Amino acid sequence: MATVLALDVGSSSVRAQSFDDRADPVDELRKEEYEGGDPDEIVGLVRKAIGGRGEAAAAIGSSCFGHSLLALGPDGKPLTPVLGWRDTRSSGAAEWLRRRVDPAAVQARTGAHVHPSFWPSKLVWLAETEPDIFRGAARFVSFCDYLYEQLLGAAPTCSLSIASGTGLLDLNAKRWDAELLEVLKVDESRLPRISGEPHDNWYPAVIDGACSNLGAGCTGRTRAALMVGTSGALRILYETERAQPRPGLFLYRLDDRRVVEGGALSDGGNLPIWLNKTLAASDEGFGARDPDDHGLTFLTFLGGERSIGWDPDAKGTIDGLTFDTTSRDIHQAALEGVAVRFSAIADLLPELEEIVATGGGLLSDPGWIQIMADVLARPVTASKVEEGSLRGAAVATLERLGHEAAEPPLGKVFHPRPDRADAYRSARERQQRLYEELHGQD
Repeated sequence: MATVLALDVGSSSVRAQSFDDRADPVDELRKEEYEGGDPDEIVGLVRKAIGGRGEAAAAIGSSCFGHSLLALGPDGKPLTPVLGWRDTRSSGAAEWLRRRVDPAAVQARTGAHVHPSFWPSKLVWLAETEPDIFRGAARFVSFCDYLYEQLLGAAPTCSLSIASGTGLLDLNAKRWDAELLEVLKVDESRLPRISGEPHDNWYPAVIDGACSNLGAGCTGRTRAALMVGTSGALRILYETERAQPRPGLFLYRLDDRRVVEGGALSDGGNLPIWLNKTLAASDEGFGARDPDDHGLTFLTFLGGERSIGWDPDAKGTIDGLTFDTTSRDIHQAALEGVAVRFSAIADLLPELEEIVATGGGLLSDPGWIQIMADVLARPVTASKVEEGSLRGAAVATLERLGHEAAEPPLGKVFHPRPDRADAYRSARERQQRLYEELHGQD
C-alpha cells in the first residue's frame, strides 16, 4: 500500500496528513494557524506540521493558495512579505495596466482578469512604490516555490497549475505570457522555470482550487464545488484540449489536460466572522425567514469584487436599513448576499447539473447551505470530506503514482424550498438593480 503525505498551505493555516492509496486518511490531521505574510514563519509551520512523516511517505504532494507573489534577492532571501490575493493596494496599478493592454485579450490568453489579485498588477505596483526592491529582485516567485526551495534545498520550479494562478501564464502556450512581460519590463529569467517533474519524492504544488474539486470528487463539467472557506468560489474541473476562458470567470490549469474554471468571491467565511466581531452575535436561525422579512439588500463586497465584475474598488453596501433593523436581519442579509453573488457565477456556467458544498465556512453552517439551495434554485449536496484541498493534494499525488482514489463520501442533500422561490427571485433582482445603480449602469 502506497502512503502519501499531503500538505495544504492555506491563507491562514497549514495542514498535513497521510493518506493511503485510496485517498483515505491513515493518521491524525496536524494543523498550524498563522496571521500575516511572513514567508519564513509559514515555512516553519509547514516543517512543524510535517514532523517526521515525510520519511515514511512514498510521495509528498501539496495544495497551496494561489496568486501569491514574493520577491527574492540575489541571496534567495525574501525582499517582501507574501503579497496575496486579499492585498488590493495595487488597484491603481490595475487601472494603469488596463489602459495599456486589451483586458479581454489578456483574460482570453491567461484566464485571469487585470485585477489586483494577480501578478501583473502587483508587479506594476511594486515597481512604482518600491522601485529599489523591484530592481533588486533576482526572482519573483509564488510562496510555494519558495517553500519548496527551503524544504528541498533546490532551485525552485513552478508547476503549470501554480503558474496559471499568477495571471501571467499563456494557458495554451504553457509558458509565461510574452506580451505582459514586455509591458511589465520583467525578463523571463527572473521568473521560475515551469515544470511538473518531482524532486525526489516531492511533487510540485497544485493550486488549492483545483485540489478542492479533486478532493470533493467534483470533476467534469456538470458537477461543481461550491466552496466557502475564508473566501468563496464556485468551480468546475474538466479535461479539454484547448483552454477557452469565458468572460466574467477565471480559468486555471490543474495540469496539461485539465483546467479549473469558475468564479471567486472575496467575501466568504470571513464575512460572518466580521459580523460577529462588529455586531451583536445572532444565535437565532434563519430557517423560518426569507428576504422579505428583513427588507435588506446586502452587496457583499467588503473585500472588493472579484467575480463576476472584477471591480477591486467595489465596497460592501446595505440598502434598506431602518431603526427596526436588527443584528439578526443584517446577518441573514449577508448570508443571502453571498448566495446571490454565487448565483451570478452559476448563471455563467449553464452546464451545471450538480453542486457539492465544501469548505469549513459552509459545512459548519447547514442553514447557510439551505440558503444557497434556495437562492441557486437547485439542490446542493453537502460533502462529507472535511478537508477537501488536503485530500485533493493526496488524490493528485496518487494519480502521478498510478493509483485511483476512492469516490469521496457525500452527505445531506438540501433542496430549494418552493415556498421561498418568489422571495429569493425578488432578492436577486433587487441586488442586481442596486449593483447597476452603484456602478452607473442603466
